[in-house]
Amino acid sequence: MAGLNPNTAPAIVILGPGSLATARRIQQRYPQALVHGLRGRVDAVDVHYPAFGDALRALYAQGTPIIALCAAGIVIRSLAGLLDEKGAEPPVLAVAEDGSAVVPLLGGLAGVNVMARELGEALGVAAAITTSGELRFGTCLLNPPEGYALADIEQGKRFVSDLLAGEAVRIEGDAPWLADAQLPEDGAARRTIHVGCEARPASRDELLIHARAVVVAMDGEQGEVVARVRQALGSAGIAEAALACLLAPEQAMAEPALHEAAQALGVALRYAPQAEHLVQMLAQAVPGARVSEHAGVAIAVASAPVDIAQIGRRRGRLAVIGLGPGAAELMVPAVKAELARAEDVLGYETYVRMAGPFRDDQVLHCTDNREEMLRARHAFELAAQGRSVVVVSSGDPGVFAMAAAVLEALHASSDPAWHRVDLQILPGVSASLATAAQAGAPLGHDFCVMSLSDNLKPWSIIEKRLDLAAQADLVLAFYNPISKARPWQLGNALDIVRRHREGQTPVVLGRDIGRPGQTLRVVTLAELLPEMVDMRTMVLVGSSTTCTFDKACGGQWVYTPRWYPVAGEGR
Repeated sequence: MAGLNPNTAPAIVILGPGSLATARRIQQRYPQALVHGLRGRVDAVDVHYPAFGDALRALYAQGTPIIALCAAGIVIRSLAGLLDEKGAEPPVLAVAEDGSAVVPLLGGLAGVNVMARELGEALGVAAAITTSGELRFGTCLLNPPEGYALADIEQGKRFVSDLLAGEAVRIEGDAPWLADAQLPEDGAARRTIHVGCEARPASRDELLIHARAVVVAMDGEQGEVVARVRQALGSAGIAEAALACLLAPEQAMAEPALHEAAQALGVALRYAPQAEHLVQMLAQAVPGARVSEHAGVAIAVASAPVDIAQIGRRRGRLAVIGLGPGAAELMVPAVKAELARAEDVLGYETYVRMAGPFRDDQVLHCTDNREEMLRARHAFELAAQGRSVVVVSSGDPGVFAMAAAVLEALHASSDPAWHRVDLQILPGVSASLATAAQAGAPLGHDFCVMSLSDNLKPWSIIEKRLDLAAQADLVLAFYNPISKARPWQLGNALDIVRRHREGQTPVVLGRDIGRPGQTLRVVTLAELLPEMVDMRTMVLVGSSTTCTFDKACGGQWVYTPRWYPVAGEGR
């Protein structure tokens, strides 16, 4: 949408469960949007917040578009203290809980009316547009459609004021969206709406709108990229606001300077197969455009705004994410946002299903839990094609999960396309941390995390590490403690631990923590039997300083103090 950063997904903010159905309908229109709900009042949301006003103010300050499903007055009172400079505000809308009304409140210069109409169309209602210029002329001249950019917002406000006061206007250049507008057109008018790519001096009598029809090709090896782009545009007499994207050879896909330049210029970055000359590469990528070269930078000027998706291709992205223990509220927002942007989702089927729901256009690649390397290679193959790919792990992807497998696959690969992929590892709440939080703070001091599975390492190594960790008096966290294929290993592990720990040492058993039916049990090391544990149980064995005490509501708190006794000294 025009005026709104396409990389900034709106936040859908609700107060109670009565708004959730409408919020999900809105989310279908904006798939990357997250639903924010009041903690303790609504459960099935993407993000919980503790206080409505604080949440709205934080989102507004971040520049996040806000769709609040509540009375408009509540939103206005919450944001009143932040309203100062018009033009610096993100879109803010109030939507009735049942979806029967859509009211744009703030962000007229950032696309709020466009959003209002989109929401109205999605909900089957008419948006309550009140902007005077838009009501009079049938379009918002200060917020041109996607593919066009207003040169000067302050001059634009004066220009629209003149039209509202009775001045006529004539149109120069190609402005197809104005064909159905009710503008006071006159071929002899002093006021002009000029649409084009060239740089022009500011004029009170001219509303200058730049068509984003310019593509600049760089190779990423020419020093300060931003300065060279601006110098080349200036030499060609082209306005910077007309720049639609940067184009670079695929071999430079991972070049940081190009990514920094695209971000600084506020444009997309696309890639094309290397040609002998940048001019040739650009001409192939933007057919029919006028191509020229300025100081080693190639510039293409098309006859209309370019469709960025049709120019070269984007850099592929592979994100390895951790879902946390299973509860939606324990999944970090960055992971939820990554799932929303994904085109392909890969993982063990149980974990992939936990990550849903998914859109119809998202492709799921579910595999067996033991096919980690095949899954990692498949993920790189997809991402190397320019797709946005997510590999799913439970807990944290770097703790006995897919992050290591993905990096191992990349390390072993000689395919340069794999190494150019934008690889990100996004953390999650691990099972050990989730279980510890339920129990209190058993991991409050130094601790050791071990997997008792000998599928990928010999049991002799496990025994040695376990003996040393127990001697070191570390709290022990056991993953994969027991299974039908190896029912004896936990018993052997406990025999080793008991050589170094007292029988009264607290042990926390957390089964399916963060999932329906979770259980938490605190026993002593002497009481612990292998039959109390299964593959879905996290076992936390305390150190010599780990303590327990009774909860007022029943059960026990478990914690390990942060201090450690030194011989001959007290606490």
